[in-house]
Amino acid sequence: MTETLSPADPRDVAAPVRRRADRARQVADVLRLQIIHDLVPDGALPCESELAADFGVSRNTVRVALDLLRGEGLVDRTPGVGTLVAASKYPHGLDRLQGLAETLQGRGAVHNEVRTAALVPAAAAVAVRLDVPVGSPVAYLERRRFADGLPLSLDLTYLVPDLGGPLLELDLAGRDVFALLEETAGQPLGEADVTLEAIAADRHSAALLELPSRAPLLLLERLTRLADGRPVDLEYVRFRGDRISMRGSLPRHQ
Repeated sequence: MTETLSPADPRDVAAPVRRRADRARQVADVLRLQIIHDLVPDGALPCESELAADFGVSRNTVRVALDLLRGEGLVDRTPGVGTLVAASKYPHGLDRLQGLAETLQGRGAVHNEVRTAALVPAAAAVAVRLDVPVGSPVAYLERRRFADGLPLSLDLTYLVPDLGGPLLELDLAGRDVFALLEETAGQPLGEADVTLEAIAADRHSAALLELPSRAPLLLLERLTRLADGRPVDLEYVRFRGDRISMRGSLPRHQ
């Protein structure tokens, strides 16, 4: 029979290593959120000794935590200078239906590279979601979206033909589809069903987003309806995992 050692068993020589790794993750999680929420004064983290005292851990544990953040591209560590924030993430709300330019208003300048804008036959999975006949024409958009000049997302969008067709002639490079949809439909958008999952970037997507192959992406699937409940917009948005942070406020009760 195989003997199992408890974490406190003195024969479990790997336990100290595991405990250091566990504590390092805890420290890294707190510091990561401070960076994401712009709560690091002057963009410089406290020195190792201060962090160790604050979290009640060893300096070795702090070093492991900071190395985790450096591996994510969030901090730079320079001898004699310290640990500086290398990059922050754009906040993307999950509790309100907004286009990207609306979401990042005041935080980054958004512009779009329209790669494809055409009518295409609706595949069965798309037709079901948009409540149109299979094979009927739907408007298809593919856009690479930039924030402050750097690629942030790759958006694939399917639109019902009576609204999406006219959109193909409008300013898709400079404006959000949501705003254009509301103007064309003559009524506001209502709500959306959202699915969010982590995926690894395929080679083509990675190249477009200027990332290494297999880099982490956040894939957002969103089916948006008009205020009258009609589905009009089905999107598959690949966000760079190193540049976006999903946030929301969730009530306990309705």
